[in-house]
Amino acid sequence: MDIKQLYYFCTIVSEGQITKAAAKLHMAQPPLSQQLKQLESELGVVLFERKGRKLLLTDSGKALYENSQKLLSDLEDIKMKVKEINEGIRGKLSIGVSKTCFSYLPERIQFFRAEYPEVLFHIIEGDTAQICDLLMDRSIEVAITRFPIDHEHFAMKAFKNEPYVLIIPKTWKHLLSNEHKITLEDVQQFPLMLLHRIHGTGQYEIITKAFKDQHLNPHIILECPDVSILFLLANSEIGATIVPLGAIENISHDNLHVVEITDANIHSESGIIWLKDRHLSKCTQLFIESFDSYY
Repeated sequence: MDIKQLYYFCTIVSEGQITKAAAKLHMAQPPLSQQLKQLESELGVVLFERKGRKLLLTDSGKALYENSQKLLSDLEDIKMKVKEINEGIRGKLSIGVSKTCFSYLPERIQFFRAEYPEVLFHIIEGDTAQICDLLMDRSIEVAITRFPIDHEHFAMKAFKNEPYVLIIPKTWKHLLSNEHKITLEDVQQFPLMLLHRIHGTGQYEIITKAFKDQHLNPHIILECPDVSILFLLANSEIGATIVPLGAIENISHDNLHVVEITDANIHSESGIIWLKDRHLSKCTQLFIESFDSYY
């Protein structure tokens, strides 16, 4: 049993079929099938059961997969450490970011470009649930996102809290008794569009709980995981939305108006997160440290 066989085996697991795995590995199917048979023969176990075209792991296969994933990950970490010693601060920094946290990025990237010009940034956008999935499968090293998150798997540094604000079309300002402030009770007059994660608990639940705590019933007409879509819809006078204050910093829509919510003690928590027990490149460590003023 060697590293290459384990890599082939893990690819078959992730793809679910030998045909797909062979295509991903850029090799013919028969040699890959032979490698799998050799691995099963050497270990004296059956690693897969067939269900139609799909391959399902046996208990032995599951045990091998879990341990192989850790071994391959450790090997990548070793390679990264050795390369860093030889090359210094360079390479690719893969960052996940939620759209409501975009405002944290420009200053940090500008700083890194000045200090470490050999670093290539790879940015992937997604809601918190998607970002966590990307960290778990090691597609990214670090992420800037909204909380709550699963603390079991992730280490984090939290930023300072941000209040939630109401965003309405400017043409609706005449409906406000105070142009700059509003209560949750008065928010009920507006058709409301809220951020909602693809899965898991997040800002939607925080906001709706604030209404529930005051025995109020908001008129929710739309849920969406993408804040830019909510801004476009609000700009088109479809409805109003409630978002963290930091999410509006890069708004370029002329028809949007920001209103402070005075009687809801709700704040958005965000921060920088990474996978526990994973070796972080020196570049990533420096990136995390560069946010010290935000904590």
